[in-house]
This record gives sequence, structure tokens and C-alpha cells, in this order.
Amino acid sequence: MLRVLLVDDEQVIVQGLMALIDWEKEGFVIAGTASDGKEALRFIEHIRVDLIMADINMPEISGLQLLQKIRTEKLSDAFFIILSGFAEFSYAQEAIRYKCTDYILKPIKKEQLMDTLHKISEMTADKEARNRTNRKMEREYLARNLIAVIKGKYDEVNLEIIREQVCFEGSIRYVEIELNENLLDEEIADEEKRTYQRRLSEVCADYLGDYADHCVFDVSGKENIYDIGFVYCDYIAEKDFRTEKNYLENFLAYLREEADLPVIMLVGKKVDDIQNIAKSYSTACILRSCQGFKNLKDIYYYDEEIQVSGSGVVLCKKEIDALLQSIEQNQETEIVKNVDDFFEEIQKMGVGGDKSLNIDYLLFQLIHLATQQDDNVNQEEILRLISEQSFKEGLTRGSKAHLLRFSREYALYLAQLRQNVSGGILTEIEKEIRTHFAENLTLKGLSEKYYVNSAYLGQLFRKKYGCSFKDYLNRTRIDAAAFQLVQTDKKIYQIAEEAGYHNLDYFVSRFIDAKGITPAKYRRNARI
Repeated sequence: MLRVLLVDDEQVIVQGLMALIDWEKEGFVIAGTASDGKEALRFIEHIRVDLIMADINMPEISGLQLLQKIRTEKLSDAFFIILSGFAEFSYAQEAIRYKCTDYILKPIKKEQLMDTLHKISEMTADKEARNRTNRKMEREYLARNLIAVIKGKYDEVNLEIIREQVCFEGSIRYVEIELNENLLDEEIADEEKRTYQRRLSEVCADYLGDYADHCVFDVSGKENIYDIGFVYCDYIAEKDFRTEKNYLENFLAYLREEADLPVIMLVGKKVDDIQNIAKSYSTACILRSCQGFKNLKDIYYYDEEIQVSGSGVVLCKKEIDALLQSIEQNQETEIVKNVDDFFEEIQKMGVGGDKSLNIDYLLFQLIHLATQQDDNVNQEEILRLISEQSFKEGLTRGSKAHLLRFSREYALYLAQLRQNVSGGILTEIEKEIRTHFAENLTLKGLSEKYYVNSAYLGQLFRKKYGCSFKDYLNRTRIDAAAFQLVQTDKKIYQIAEEAGYHNLDYFVSRFIDAKGITPAKYRRNARI
């Protein structure tokens, strides 16, 4: 409802205006009345209004003087209607000069007032649309500059822009909010994950309210990482008399409840200024790469996960280098021995079983090792997928059994890279999909059938077809259904079943996504 202030020194006029039309039906509500210009000024000091209707001839401050004061002193941007018994052009000209919305002569006709109110409603809608567009553009502009600072690729111009628009004070952390894909359907399409990511972004903004600009969509910009970046400042929690941990825990609980999605947080280390946020971001990235080797948590704090002893970083470098060599050469017996040696050395060095630093070192060395085999493969994604895979079937996180399993899997993965299996394997799998697309094919099932690491197989699909396995399978099914629609008279539900879709609504939705029209219309168009 648009709020209206009626200003006239004749009470009968005010009462007549209130009774003239059904204000609420037209989208307006009478917020108040005033008997002169002074009273009207006092009113708008405390209460926002969208429309002021004022008589031109009042004692002390006339309607024109009220309009002039409001506009010159920028007291309100409300629409303004002058009510006058004078038809003189000079009055109307003066009113227009101060952006008067309309100049209505007394006695006031209902039809004329209705036309003016409709015009104001349309102008308000247009203004709100422009404001939304401008705000969206401002947020996108701010986000681009903030991402530049977060990633450490910025200059003073980027810093100046974000400091002008957002308050970053006190201790700051970068918090990565992302989908926990371990708890999602492993075959979910990329398009659906992107939809989930956008939903998560909207819920983040709702929770943060006035601090929504601290939240940035898709900071990583990396394939198969569906993240939201949050620049946390201590004062955000302190404002509500909460601790940092309590604030983030409540934030996470709200996201999971409202977005109905499995979500985790990766909290980087604290820095003292926004220009150093890249250091916090880099530590959150380390957590992302290594989280598979950590105890399962809702929120991972860098300060807790990556610990350094009082005497400095303690690495079992000799044992790790030996393990790296046996993994690279895919020597099963040596892998078992080297894993035992590593855990034995950990105990001797008195690190109390905390393997974080050593595991981090091992991970980065393995990434480098894989890059030497094939520099076209996205190693960060591969490592992430393998680490997730290795925790299935109830293995205890961070245990010797886990490290042994992971080392064996990674040794096989490196062997596959060296053998360059992509050509022959994908040819066989293409045939499998073309022949059995209607069956319950999964990436995991095919990887087991053809003895290929599922993470590597998924990467091969993206590299060759530019999409995930799930999207490729859907495309094959939809193309087969489209052929049936044109070449046969089968019912649409029957075609959907034969293409592998057991839910007709889902089939229609996927068909529209792929072809742009419904199956029925596709059939009609093809037969014209």
C-alpha cells in the first residue's frame, strides 16, 4: 500500500477526500492528515509517506511553499498533488518547476483523481523495477571487485570501491559455504547443482539481511564446486551479543533448514584487514582440498584443522617421500609398508596422532605427481573426488586403513593416467550407453565394469563432451525419445518409459530443457 498524507485547512475537504474513493482498493492507505504546511512538515519528519495531497491556499505555509521546501531541502521524494481553486497558469507552472505530480482543480472529480492515482501506481512500479535493477547491478559490480580482493588479484581501485560500499572492520575471516556433495545424489546433473547453489545464495542473503553484501556467489568459479563466499567480521556476531562459533552454527542451521540442502562451512584463518582476505581465502581452499582427510564435521576451522607444534612444523618427510614413490610406481607391498612406517614415525615424533600437516603435504605432492602424468586433467577436482570416494563403506576418517585405501586408489589412478586409457574406454562406454541408455546406468557402475577410477572417468567425460556423465546420459535418452515421437505413434508415457524415465512429469521437464518445447508439440511440429 502507498501511504498518503492529506493536507488542507478545511476539515470538510479532508473528510470529502477520504470518502471520495475506496483508497485501499486502489492500493493506497491514508497515513495521516494535517491542517497546514507546518503540521505536514512535522508529520513527514517522523513518518514516511509516498504521496502528499495539499491545498494550494493555506495559512503560514501554502501548498506551493510546502512543495518547494520539501524539494529544495530533500525532505521527501513522495509524489505531490496540488489541490487548487485557482486555474491560473502561473500557479501550475510554479508547481511543475518543483516536480509536482499533478495539479487538480476544485471541486475534485472522482474520475480525475482516480486517473492520477493510477498513474502514480504505475510510476511507483516502474521506479521499484528500476531500483531493483540498479541494486542488482550495484551488487554484481561490488561482487566482482570483492572477488578480485578475495583472490588477491586487486589494486587500490578495487579496494576503494568495496570500502565505499561495505564496512569491513575488526578481525575478518573468509568462510566458504558449499554443498556437501557426499550427501547429494552422486548422479545429480550439473544444472540441478547450479540451481541448488542459487537457492543457497538467496537463503544466505535472507539470513544476513543488512550484511547481504558480505556474501558473494560462486567465488571459486571452478567446475564442480558449488560455493558461496562469506566475508565474516567480528562485529556481525558482536552486534547480537554472540560468539563467532555460535553465530556461524546458527547461520548453518538456518541454511540447512530454509534451503533444505546439505551444507558445510570451511572457515579460513583470521586476518586484520579486508586487503588481507586473500590469505584467509587460501586457507579455506586448503581445507576444501583436505577435508576428506578430516573428521566429518559441519564446520571446519583452519585454526583447528591445520595445527603447528610449538617447535614449528613437524613433517615425516622421509616416510612420506617413500610412500609417494611406492604410489607412483603402483607397488602394492611397498605401499602397505610405507603407510605402516608413516604412522609409526608419527607416534615417535610425539604429535599425538595428529596427521593434518603431514596429510596436507602428501596431498599437495600427489597433486604435483598427477600433473606430471597429464597436465590436461583438473587435478584438484580429481583429488577431491578420490578423497570423498575413499571414505565410503564406513571407514574411519584419518585412520591407517583410510590412508592405505586412498594410497592404493591413487596408485591405480596414476597408472590409468600413464596408460592414457581415455580413447578405448570411452568408445566402449559410448556403445554401452547407446545400447542400454534406458537402464539404470551410473558412473560408479560403469567404472567398476571397465576397471576405471570413477573420478577419472567423470573427468574424461567432461573433457570430451563438455558435460557430466549424467547430462550426457540424459541427452542420449532425450534424443532417443525425440526419434520415437517422430517415427512412431506410441503414447508419450510409453516413449518416456522406453527412454528410461519412469516419471512422466520429469521426462516432460527434461525434454523441454533440451528441446525448448513439450514432447507433444515437438511431435506436432515434426508432422506438419
